[in-house]
Amino acid sequence: MIYYDITKMGAAKHRSGLMRLSSRLLQEMGAAVVPVSWDGRRRTFVGGTRREPVKFIAADWLFTVEMFCEAERPGISAFVQSPPCRLAAMFHDAIPVRFPHITWPQSVQRHPEYMKLLAGFERTWAISADTRRDFIGFWRWQEVAIRAQVEVIGLGADFDGGSRVQREPLIVPGRPLLLCVGIVEPRKNQSFLLGVAEALWRDGVDFELHVVGRINPHFGKPIAAKMKSLQKREKRFQFHAAAGDRALASLYAQARAVAFPTIAEGCGLPLLEALWRGVPCVASDLPVLRENADGGGCLVATVNDSADWQDKLRRVLTDAAKNRRLQREAMARPLPRWSDAAQVVRQALR
Repeated sequence: MIYYDITKMGAAKHRSGLMRLSSRLLQEMGAAVVPVSWDGRRRTFVGGTRREPVKFIAADWLFTVEMFCEAERPGISAFVQSPPCRLAAMFHDAIPVRFPHITWPQSVQRHPEYMKLLAGFERTWAISADTRRDFIGFWRWQEVAIRAQVEVIGLGADFDGGSRVQREPLIVPGRPLLLCVGIVEPRKNQSFLLGVAEALWRDGVDFELHVVGRINPHFGKPIAAKMKSLQKREKRFQFHAAAGDRALASLYAQARAVAFPTIAEGCGLPLLEALWRGVPCVASDLPVLRENADGGGCLVATVNDSADWQDKLRRVLTDAAKNRRLQREAMARPLPRWSDAAQVVRQALR
């Protein structure tokens, strides 16, 4: 039996990248898994409508894509260190360790514990080669014994379960729409993008900028205030604090390009999602993003280099021939589906 950890997903009120990942993978795993969640009072996983404690046997697997720690899940450390079944996990990033100055303080405090616990799992998958390097480097630095070989798994690009766009490159009529997707916080760098957009508008480039993402309660409020102020004086800017998969798919369908000015990522789902929709992406020149950007359909720009970002965005927004070439590259690329990722996990946990 494969038990699938949905502790956070079951209680989530928003559709973050992690929640989309968890729900799509669970959907594709289907009847092969049984959803369970952690019960801190009983200090074990529970399942079913009656939330009964799971009766694990040694041959079972518990699979999680969630981040966890003792403070959030009382008793989880003892469970992981002396598990009643085999443990498997997909892990996402070491950002709280690498970039503590732009990460929620609780995450900075708790993430090292989570990373150490994962080293004892029997099967683990990193969502990018860059993330794999970060985790192995951390474990070696901490002199933690690594129980299993760490593999890399490709994330699905079909975020809403829809069919891949298969069409001739086209330019959507009307004012070009530039889309940015991600939680509103310093790491995602929306403030920088606002400055770049205003510089382009001043220079006569006519386009709309749409930013989609929930507001980080610790770091996001100053950025949200900037966006609110900009929206009052600039009709070409819109902020969508909450957008479901259907609304997000509609924005992707209208977009001339996607901007992804992030400072740090574990993989970079918006880049993959843009390519799936045949939409060119201008992304930060980060090793983790180049793992997917170098295959075509993308332009990379130097992190926080306003002139470089203005140049790359101007190209995709105003040069129809360039945009169509990037669209053709995006649509010609073989891209992973969540069903592919689910198959990898199912086969490994047989």
